[in-house]
Amino acid sequence: MNLKFIIHDLKASIRTWLRSKGTVFWTLLFPVLLIMIFGAIFSGVDDTSYELHVQDLDESTWSGSYLDMLRNISILEVKTIETTEDIPSYMKDQDLAGVLVIPDTFGETLQQSFIDQSSTVNVTFYHDPSKQTSSSILQNIISSSLYEFNMGITGGNRVIGMDQISNLGDEFEYIDFFIPGIIGLTIMTSCVYGSIERNTKYRKDGILRKLLTMPVSRTEWILSKMLFMLFLSFISTIVIISVGIVVWDMHVALDLILFVIGLVISASFLFSGLGMIIGRFVKEEETADMAGGAITFPMMFLAGTFFPLEQMPEYLRIIAQILPLYYVNEGFRNAMIYTDIDKTIYFSSFVFVFALIFFVIGVFLTRWKED
Repeated sequence: MNLKFIIHDLKASIRTWLRSKGTVFWTLLFPVLLIMIFGAIFSGVDDTSYELHVQDLDESTWSGSYLDMLRNISILEVKTIETTEDIPSYMKDQDLAGVLVIPDTFGETLQQSFIDQSSTVNVTFYHDPSKQTSSSILQNIISSSLYEFNMGITGGNRVIGMDQISNLGDEFEYIDFFIPGIIGLTIMTSCVYGSIERNTKYRKDGILRKLLTMPVSRTEWILSKMLFMLFLSFISTIVIISVGIVVWDMHVALDLILFVIGLVISASFLFSGLGMIIGRFVKEEETADMAGGAITFPMMFLAGTFFPLEQMPEYLRIIAQILPLYYVNEGFRNAMIYTDIDKTIYFSSFVFVFALIFFVIGVFLTRWKED
């Protein structure tokens, strides 16, 4: 083994790495970003409280005793409600993970159980499948509290049970809400990295300068590249939805298909423009991917693609709502899953505005000649 060569080559590689200030900067920034993001997301998990809205249709002494038990659970914030609208609609309006409904026969059945041990009554827990973490925790809390309540009253006989109902129907599962986020993530990464790589590579190889001698305008060149990125966005969207339907039996509503198409187009222009902006300030091809990652990684983890926003501390939820990917994800979910026309228009309008701003700035900053 030639130890001298190994040491010499190692020193040369280190010197080459140190000469590229951008490479050094982004290499050190990545682990810092990761630990900051995940540390912020999970640092407050133990201190998280969960909000449970309860509709008490019984309003008896027994239901009041059960509500007092729930209120004594430290991580649970119980709010009693009196709503005239149906519970699924109420949950959508209030953006809730779960609502508990105590039936009007709750106290009567408990009283009857002392005479007839076969008497049973069920509370109903409405949950939102898209908020899997919070709804699962609420379901476990309710199950445990019902067990303790049954033990305290009957000494073990199960009088009170629980029915679970999805606010969107039993056919929807978590995968239905996960895949729209993956569509947004895929469009973001392909367009951002594609624009950065193309601009930095073309600049380094002198292709951008050569375009000045050709009978083609900068607008025509950018539009051509944008249509290619848009083509890739549609291909990836179709593939993701097809795999979701075939493999995971995903349920996709096509009522708002025009909004889905519009979101794909807007998101493609949005993230391509963002990539052009980043590419303008990244001079070295070697640091292009790192620069793109420094922008896409925070959005990937903070915009509700993998982690539900309710799992994050309050300040991270605020940050998430200024990230473009958050509006892309929510736009796709409301168009494809919730079929909520009002919220689809709301989130789509933000995506359109972001796309207009970033794309115009990206086109303005793109140059065919070196500074």
